[in-house]
Amino acid sequence: MSTNTGEEHAVLFTFLSKLGLETFYPNKLTLRSLLEINKNSINEEAAISVQKIPWCFLRKLFKLNAECRGCTQVSHSDDNEESSDPFDLYTADESADDRVNPLDLVTALFLCADSFLQQEMALKMSMCQFSVPLLMPPVNNSQSTLMLWALRDIVKEWCPHLSESRGFVENHIVQAEIPFYSFVRLQNCTLSKSQMLNQVLSLGQQHHNYFIHRDMKGGAIKRQIANGLAEVSWYLPRGKEHPDVCPEPIAFANLRGNISESLAQFTFLFQVSTATFVFLDKIEKEEHEILTSLKDVKSKLFLVVNRKDGGAKEDMESVRKTVKELDLPNSSVKMKDQRVNVVEFSEKLSAAINKITVGKPTMSIENMIDKAVGVGLSVDECRSDDQKKTAEKLVKGIGVRKIPDYKSKQLPLQGADWKKLSQLEKKECRLKTHGNVEPEKHKSQLQREQQQIKERLGKQKLSEDMKTFIEKLPKNDDDSKSRDFFLKWMKLKLDAHSRDQLSSLRHEWKEQSNKENKDVEEIKKLDQELLESSLGLEHYMREMGLIYEFSLQSQNSADEVHRLPGLAADLLLDGYPLELLDGDASNIPEKWVRDVLMELHRKVGEKSRLLVLTVLGVQSTGKSTLLNTMFGVQFAVSSGRCTRGAYMLFLRVSDDMQHQLNCDFIVLIDTEGLKAPQLSQLEDSYEHDNQLATFVIGLSDVTIINVASENSTEMKDILQIAIHAFLRMKEIGKKPICHFVHQNVAGVSAHERTLTERQHLLDQLNEMTQIAAEMEKQPSIKRFTDVLDYDIAKNNWNIPGLWHGTPPMASVNTGYSEAVADFKKNLLETVNKDKTGDVSQIPEFLEWVRSLWKAVKYENFIFSFRNTLVAQAYDNLCKEFSQWEWEFKKELISWQDEAKLEIFNSDNETQVETWKTMVASKKSQLLQKIEEQKEMEKKLDEYYERTDIHVNLIEKYKIDFIKRITSLKVEFQQSGNIALDFALHEKKSSKEAQDIQSKHREMIEKEVMQLLSDREHRTLSDEQLEHDFQQMWKKVTANVSGLKEQNISEKVLKQLSTHFSNRNFNEELQNIKDLKDIGKGSFEVKSEHVKVGWKGLKVWGKEALQRELQSFADTAIESCTRSVRDIAKTNADYHDSFTKDLLKKVDDSFKSWSFKSFQPKFEIDLKLHICGIASREFLQMHRRFLMARDPRIQLELNKPQYMLDFIDLYKKVDHCQRKADDFVRLCIKPAVEEYISRHLGTNIVDEVLAGRHPGEYSSRHLFQYNIQKELLQKEDFQSFVKFICKYEIYVKDLIFQHILEEMSKDKALCKLKCQILKVIVKKITDATERASKGEDGVLLPDNKESITELIKNMRRYLTKNISLSEEAEKTALFQIQSTCHPFKESLVKSLREMNEQLQEEFSKSEDIAETVNKLPTKPQDELFSQGFGCGQQCPFCKVPCEAGGKEHEKHHAAVHRPKGLGRYRNKDTQKLVETMCTTDVNSERKFRCSDTNGEWHPYKDYSTIYPDWLIPPDYTREASDYWKYVLVKYNERFAQEYNSKPADVPEEWTEITQEQALKGLKEAFNIKD
Repeated sequence: MSTNTGEEHAVLFTFLSKLGLETFYPNKLTLRSLLEINKNSINEEAAISVQKIPWCFLRKLFKLNAECRGCTQVSHSDDNEESSDPFDLYTADESADDRVNPLDLVTALFLCADSFLQQEMALKMSMCQFSVPLLMPPVNNSQSTLMLWALRDIVKEWCPHLSESRGFVENHIVQAEIPFYSFVRLQNCTLSKSQMLNQVLSLGQQHHNYFIHRDMKGGAIKRQIANGLAEVSWYLPRGKEHPDVCPEPIAFANLRGNISESLAQFTFLFQVSTATFVFLDKIEKEEHEILTSLKDVKSKLFLVVNRKDGGAKEDMESVRKTVKELDLPNSSVKMKDQRVNVVEFSEKLSAAINKITVGKPTMSIENMIDKAVGVGLSVDECRSDDQKKTAEKLVKGIGVRKIPDYKSKQLPLQGADWKKLSQLEKKECRLKTHGNVEPEKHKSQLQREQQQIKERLGKQKLSEDMKTFIEKLPKNDDDSKSRDFFLKWMKLKLDAHSRDQLSSLRHEWKEQSNKENKDVEEIKKLDQELLESSLGLEHYMREMGLIYEFSLQSQNSADEVHRLPGLAADLLLDGYPLELLDGDASNIPEKWVRDVLMELHRKVGEKSRLLVLTVLGVQSTGKSTLLNTMFGVQFAVSSGRCTRGAYMLFLRVSDDMQHQLNCDFIVLIDTEGLKAPQLSQLEDSYEHDNQLATFVIGLSDVTIINVASENSTEMKDILQIAIHAFLRMKEIGKKPICHFVHQNVAGVSAHERTLTERQHLLDQLNEMTQIAAEMEKQPSIKRFTDVLDYDIAKNNWNIPGLWHGTPPMASVNTGYSEAVADFKKNLLETVNKDKTGDVSQIPEFLEWVRSLWKAVKYENFIFSFRNTLVAQAYDNLCKEFSQWEWEFKKELISWQDEAKLEIFNSDNETQVETWKTMVASKKSQLLQKIEEQKEMEKKLDEYYERTDIHVNLIEKYKIDFIKRITSLKVEFQQSGNIALDFALHEKKSSKEAQDIQSKHREMIEKEVMQLLSDREHRTLSDEQLEHDFQQMWKKVTANVSGLKEQNISEKVLKQLSTHFSNRNFNEELQNIKDLKDIGKGSFEVKSEHVKVGWKGLKVWGKEALQRELQSFADTAIESCTRSVRDIAKTNADYHDSFTKDLLKKVDDSFKSWSFKSFQPKFEIDLKLHICGIASREFLQMHRRFLMARDPRIQLELNKPQYMLDFIDLYKKVDHCQRKADDFVRLCIKPAVEEYISRHLGTNIVDEVLAGRHPGEYSSRHLFQYNIQKELLQKEDFQSFVKFICKYEIYVKDLIFQHILEEMSKDKALCKLKCQILKVIVKKITDATERASKGEDGVLLPDNKESITELIKNMRRYLTKNISLSEEAEKTALFQIQSTCHPFKESLVKSLREMNEQLQEEFSKSEDIAETVNKLPTKPQDELFSQGFGCGQQCPFCKVPCEAGGKEHEKHHAAVHRPKGLGRYRNKDTQKLVETMCTTDVNSERKFRCSDTNGEWHPYKDYSTIYPDWLIPPDYTREASDYWKYVLVKYNERFAQEYNSKPADVPEEWTEITQEQALKGLKEAFNIKD
């Protein structure tokens, strides 16, 4: 470089501008900006301009691609070269604008990079076996800089030959005391020292270009800013005589440019070097002076002279003169003539170096600072002196103490108590037998111990070291890098300290492991000691998390503690990893992790969509290296320590990629290796691996299984663990993408050759899937593809080995980098297509952390998994489905009503067979309508195609809802068919009644006309006319008889006999002649009703069974009696379908009852009893129906009208308005009231669903929550008893109460009736207007005959809305004298008056209950079917199932209760059982009952006895507080009610308050305030 400072400055800025780096100078380019995921980090594009060259270099370097140094020129097509003139001298201009020298490029990037990016670049370059900058050239009027900080992070391993060595050495290279050789050149030098160095370093292995030289790509381009740069590279022995060239490690420095231009650098290098080799052709005067001014030259200076054939004598003379003056021995001058090639000369040079090394003093780079400052160089490390001192002070404080001792004093929270807490939590989940202590008491005891530990840890004072550590974490406004420097210094110092401490332990462990007679206990002890002696930055971060976790136990936690999550969130955003799972304690500080991530969520404006990626594999198979290479990050490679657990790292996605990747961050999860040999001796290692794999796979969107081909046994183990995890994820609705990465697979034909191997892998996967499916109790899964979408071609990746040669001198294999880059590109390009469902943000991710971690602590993951996101997604679908179901049902009810009307309105003169044909046709139409109704299926499919509501989590439930749609259609078809049959039955009975009425009407009308004829010519007063009419009426109606009563008892009994006809129970029923006296008393369970399931059943056992049967019978009788009375309240006649439905209801009760210890006689006697009650209720209903249609009564009702007709006819008065009034009163009004009644039921349901209880009926889940919340607030013991013991009855009463409340509010019922009235009156008015005209639109003639035509037309237009009675019409219009037009006007007036009259009636009507009970569509039944569900109850605690619909694979409930509330008692003490079934199913306890045939059966295997039930552990510890509170509060009263003794409840339960009970209920049902 020019010595002119101004020129230097100009050259530097011109060059930086050329590369587009001027804005980053000095030191403004950050590591964080390079780690961001953007288009360039995915698509590997060649540099299309000079400005792209630096970024191309950095991207390749961060991917460990050794070809990065080739990114020195703009990529051109070959056309330019072919068309250029080969003889044009200017085309070969080495300073062309589109090329740069790689040394200039490296120099420029180091000048622009900040301290941490410099470190990362140096580390990556070192891994690629490139030389790294040791001294930066002086630029911009500043001195040269010693790059000590930049080299700090480089850790090297080697194996020296010295016999006293304990094996390999691992150390930060700047701290290694090793020989240091400098290679410099003079102005006149034609021999490339860089090429020579590369040859020396490559001896004994494949040649590698450690140093850039003139024959490399771009190496011949004139350097612009790199002269004065000194690089360093290292030779590291591998511990074998061959091929090691040197027995000890050696550092080689290489100064660019001649020594005259970089005198300060040369002086420094000479002073610190073991020896300095000066390359030259001849020595100029200035150079002679420089060399002769040096001290200690005899032992340290070596001249490498390139003697040319025919070379000038004066050249050699200048060398001889200098050698003589320096008094150098002949051995210090190495002469290379043209006859010796580079390889031969390098061997000669290597031998000389080995000879020099022996016995010479060494110096570490770290100790060169004073020398550097002494010659006027600056040191890059000086800017972080304060942070270095703080870190040194902290690490110095450890001293010679053993690390476990230091931890117990300064990091006390992560000690034994934290580990014990983890064990206690696991014990609470597994509840192993603990003497004779009841599970709930044992559980409470464990919870108490946990609370005590938390309180104890919460009282721990902040240690001095942690105070110092935390003080250094906030970002300093004056120096934003101070925190990062401090953390880096801590890491460096702790790593160094750990290496020193652990080396002896590792040696001891190795010796023990290599012994023939291994001492397993000693190895185990050493394993534990190795784990406990680990100390790194992560332990301080972990302590910080635990300080926060436990400080919240005390109310007066300091403000400084509350800011810790913010500090950790800043660290995460700046690229530091966060420990997610503490592998040492196998625990997660959940509050800490939650609050840190939520703080991060807030800091990024709640834009935190995550794509989570994890790598699993055997330890030391390159998992972390794979992640590091893919994303340029630096997950810890162990530094001799064994860290357990899982860490996560957040990588920001750039704005240009957020849409494509559908995420804001990529989260990398790095885990400890599975099957770690250090941990294999620990008893929980396999279980730990399983837990870890399940946990991280569950959190991940993409899982990479790293398969190293060397060890097939370990590979099988890893696959087995992963398959278990994938199976569990499938079951809970998570479907991660999985890729298998096969490392160390090389060769051009690797892909083809491994086709067979991949097929073999798939076979293994299928085999292991079957085994795992059996263990996970998933027998339907047979193949790996049943678990995951797996493509043998797309989900397998072959990646060559990382090293090209044998470490430590091996270079990175370019094939490895390219294969990893290709894998990353494919993965990120396809991940958005492969991902199902919407993307999780941080809050959802945290819910997965919570639920997965809770579930893995239980022995049976699948049965223990509960997740609020799954619950919420399921509940949302239930709500939507409930609406679809109701819309579908309303549509069918409407169709059904129209069909019934059509049957009622059919011609009375037709034959019954014609009606039957019509009904059959309607049934066919109904079937067709139901089959063609695809709306629900369509909506369900559309719902599952949505991407914003976690539908992927509930994929497995889709089949349940499809079954529900099918069963709904069957239900609707059956109920529709019954309704049509009933309509036919009503039509026939109506026809019979009308025939009788018609006969009597005709008789009366004949007598009225005869009476009129007899009195026609006489003058009579009104009194005389009335008297004559009364006499005639009495005589004519004297012989009118009522309708014949049917034998209802006989009909009901016949249905009962038919019901039992296929079960050989007829003998039992033959002796029953009628049901008149059956069911009048109370039903008593007898000993003959009880089925003794096993021998040796004691008296108390039989009594318990009898009690159970009695309780069931009482509930069934009460429920059925209510149903019968509800039917009896309607105006219908008895129909056999009522008895069929009743018996089906009893059968449903038996099905939903898990108890099976009863004889057939119990079922017969119970059904007889219920049918006896029903027969009497149905008889009363039948009599009311007959009375309503009794001919005598009907005639009496019409008597006043006939009398007025008679008088008007006698007086020849025009009675047009009265006739219109009569027509409206007798025909229209009843039809209108029936129309309102028909529509009111569905409208009430809509009103209730939209009113005060909108969400309550939308899903079973919310329905249960609201009921139990209401119960708690009511504080009525009998209501609790009724809810527990007579659930169905309680629910029906509650729903009815809700309806009454809703309909009472603001006269809601009146408003609904008026709305429907308005609709039908308009229809009738419109129909009247239309009916008054003929087909041609012309008014009907104004004569008497047209009135009949008018009514006929009205009936036709209203046939789909109302049914007008022909008999009533004939009665009303008897001997009408008016003509059509005035009658029509009168009719319109009568309709208006009817409308007003009905509105007034509705406003005055107060008996809502009676109105609701008489509706054909009962709103309480519709709401009940929406809220009640399948009716199944937990076999242990009797809690009702909350699963959506009636068809579902598993019954489940959000919260179970103490079994004593379901009448369970201890057989010996008769005390109510306080244990929760959610506790029992995770304990060692056993149960026996009739379902187990009296055999003891483990609770944890309950699913083999009750396969339809899923009983997971409580969602949270507080979730069951509700029922604990209820049992404690009413313990005595429940004992009295159940005729037993109070339960022994744990003392902790008595402290639960009503507020806590309600809070627990909210948690159980995932209700957010």
